[in-house]
Amino acid sequence: MWAAQASFGDNEAMPTAVSAIALRTSPLTELEVDLLVVPWFSNDPPTTFSHLNEATGLELARARTSGELSGRLYELLVTPLVDTRWKAARVLLIGAGPREEFGTDLARRVAAAAAYAARSRRAQSLAFVLRSGLPDASGDVDVSAFVQAIAEGLTLAEFHGGTYKTVEPGPSITPRVTIAVRDVEDGSPETPRRLESALSRGRLLGECSNQARQLANEPGNHLTPRAFADKASQIVADGGASVDVLDETRIAELKMGLLMGVARGSSEPPRLMVFKHLPHGVTSGPVLGLVGKGITFDTGGISIKPAENMDKMKDDMAGGAAVAAAMRALSILGAPIRVIGIVPTCENMPGGKAVKPGDILTSAEGKTVEVMNTDAEGRLVLGDGLWYARKLGATHLVDVATLTGAISVALGKQITGLFGTPPWWVDQVRRVADRAGDRIWPMPLATDYFDQLKSEIADFTNTGGRPAGSITAALFLKEFTGGLPWAHLDIAGTAWADDARPYQPKGPSGVAVRTLAELPFTIDNWK
Repeated sequence: MWAAQASFGDNEAMPTAVSAIALRTSPLTELEVDLLVVPWFSNDPPTTFSHLNEATGLELARARTSGELSGRLYELLVTPLVDTRWKAARVLLIGAGPREEFGTDLARRVAAAAAYAARSRRAQSLAFVLRSGLPDASGDVDVSAFVQAIAEGLTLAEFHGGTYKTVEPGPSITPRVTIAVRDVEDGSPETPRRLESALSRGRLLGECSNQARQLANEPGNHLTPRAFADKASQIVADGGASVDVLDETRIAELKMGLLMGVARGSSEPPRLMVFKHLPHGVTSGPVLGLVGKGITFDTGGISIKPAENMDKMKDDMAGGAAVAAAMRALSILGAPIRVIGIVPTCENMPGGKAVKPGDILTSAEGKTVEVMNTDAEGRLVLGDGLWYARKLGATHLVDVATLTGAISVALGKQITGLFGTPPWWVDQVRRVADRAGDRIWPMPLATDYFDQLKSEIADFTNTGGRPAGSITAALFLKEFTGGLPWAHLDIAGTAWADDARPYQPKGPSGVAVRTLAELPFTIDNWK
């Protein structure tokens, strides 16, 4: 039997990650935990885990007969283990759907749901059993991919959004967590190292996703642009990447008229965060530019939003948070290429100096924009951000933004919209996102829709109206990409969960962090 362990319990920047996660290959009977978690498939034969059924006093057979244990996704059955030869106190059976549909994405979600169930039962220790013979998307069994996904899910479940509550105690974290692996042989010299690496990678990516969630959950009076820059810089620097924060004077020197225009209605000055991952000895080759929208609060400006749900506009910097957290992760993981992260941040407020509908702003690139709606501000700050990423040498671009309500109308609240050009780059980002568990869907980028952005007195307007709103927003951003390979992730629907699910409570989701962090490692497929 061998074991590996990953713990990030004392990281001040992410106070919600306090458990240790270990790998074990010992027999299930030897796992001394409060809760033994076993995924149960809807098409498991009656003889599945017959020894476990006997250890529960035939409770599993009774539950199957009654329909209480059907394998439906996320259903739960908890029962004591009465056989004293088993060291675990209780077993939790969690529905995992049909076996043939159980890939890494479902493994991640089922693990998170199980961890939340363990927390509600005040379990002090749990062991999540990785079932044998599970295929990945290619049909092959990749145990390390499942270990990484499960570690991510168990870590994501540690996020707690009620950090400002003073009366209700926060939910307890299960301090000792084990992933029980049953597809490896003791004594194998290579497999343990691969699984240890997968565990650490999954733990780190889950932790960084939680850091992005923590930032997006901060109220606007606490997370001002300056505070955002300070906190995000701390996260990135902790990973070893370099940090430079440009103040309003340096932003003005760069003539970033779009960013300054959005910021001028607020008493809070803007900031531009510049993060760089520069691997030792790498001086040529692709440079990935990540650009994240960092509006710390969005009232809509003069084109003010309705009061209902405006409180959620504190998460309008979720794209910027994703970039910062991903920069930390990819730096710690040792991404093999140079990566630049750009996060323009400010508030969008209706002050006396605020930009007005009909105003003309000039971008750092020299292009002029007629502002038709001040609530279409995210694309403005991203325009200057994309230009600056190019100026710093980016050869491939990805931007992430809570950009349009239209994308939620098109794809709902669980799927991110993906735009970009050329098709091979869009497809590359899509494949990485699929593996990372960020559900995305490619959207059309019909260039004739750019006609909706025509202006009588400027190069173009900042909004094309309601029809195809997410497409025209993406076409606006395309004007600042300089013809480079570029992908745009519109996370307006997916950055915040309005309704709790078994694997995700209400609140920030941390979407796109894992995708951005994993993308630099696919360089062999780039053109």
